[in-house]
Amino acid sequence: MSGAVGSREIAVVGVGQTNHRELFLEKGVQRDAHALGAEALRLALDDAGMAKEELDGLLVSRVGYNRMADVLGIHHPRFVQELEGSGRMSGVALQNAVALISSGAAEVVACVYGNNGRSAQMKYGGEGAGEGAGPTAGYDAMYGMTSPGAYVSMMYQRYRHLYGAPEDALAPLAINNRRNATRNPLAVFQEEITHEQYMGSRFIAEPMRLFDYCIINDGGVAFIVTTMERARALAKPPVRVAATAGMAELTNFYTSTDFFFDACTDVAGRVYQQSGLRPEDMKALEVYDNFLPTILFTLEGFGHADRGTAWEWVREHDIGFDGDRPMNTSGGHTAESYMQGWALHVEAVKQVRGEAGERQVAGCDAVQYMCASPIVTSHVFTAA
Repeated sequence: MSGAVGSREIAVVGVGQTNHRELFLEKGVQRDAHALGAEALRLALDDAGMAKEELDGLLVSRVGYNRMADVLGIHHPRFVQELEGSGRMSGVALQNAVALISSGAAEVVACVYGNNGRSAQMKYGGEGAGEGAGPTAGYDAMYGMTSPGAYVSMMYQRYRHLYGAPEDALAPLAINNRRNATRNPLAVFQEEITHEQYMGSRFIAEPMRLFDYCIINDGGVAFIVTTMERARALAKPPVRVAATAGMAELTNFYTSTDFFFDACTDVAGRVYQQSGLRPEDMKALEVYDNFLPTILFTLEGFGHADRGTAWEWVREHDIGFDGDRPMNTSGGHTAESYMQGWALHVEAVKQVRGEAGERQVAGCDAVQYMCASPIVTSHVFTAA
């Protein structure tokens, strides 16, 4: 295994998240995203055995840094930054924390996310070209392209045409997420689904079905990052950030004609070189899955499956938590909750620590997080 990510070894030392299932079942309650983020950070501090006074860096997403800092009672951090509320930012948050600590700009960085999308009745689509929309929104709306789901559906239609993926190609992914979630007490959905149920579900944006879409939910997630030297004196075994890398593919729209392949390939080369590990060395994969076709794009871009074959790869391998290629062991975004990548980071840490309970992957000493999106990110987490 190669050396540290930068000039210092970095570790995740505390993780926390709200009870997504409990929040989902309690209907008609208006929640505050800052309060949800604060609850997650309290849990992360308890997990690490730290006091909030030890934090000198604060990175937040989907909440305002001013109000979040005031709610937390953290008034003088050495570094503070607010990231937009998009899923690609969970990976960016960890990368920024690693960079801050590596450079010496901060020693202990809290990454905090709060989301009240369900109680605020967010739709994530259909808004058209209203106030605040981008410069191309009017043109996109003419063709019904008013949501990320519509864009991913278009990409998936192209993928099926190019590589011959059948109508039920995504079924193993939906079934796997639900099965894994039944072992996760915090997951929204606790019931498994069958192939027949998957195929019987309605189209949302054809060829994508109901079970291919993430869940809109309320919740908060937080993780705490510091040096390995400091981490060894804390409550839990540190989880090393053995590698992290990113690359953007930016346009006015969400679609990528190569399914983010070139950007993923670049990022993959760097994380494997940094970590000294190969795709087959990863004991579990936590794959950003706002929509299930994204998993296929990711597996190919990061070298787990050959180009155009990921739909076959997920059939040939057992991707359950107890299988030969465990994936999205907490249930992912279609079964645990859509915390925009943040909860997948928590799951990666729990798996490396051996704290995932009934869904624990045996001998899990290396986990890879991957996000194929307009900002591609990946990290490799290993036991210290």
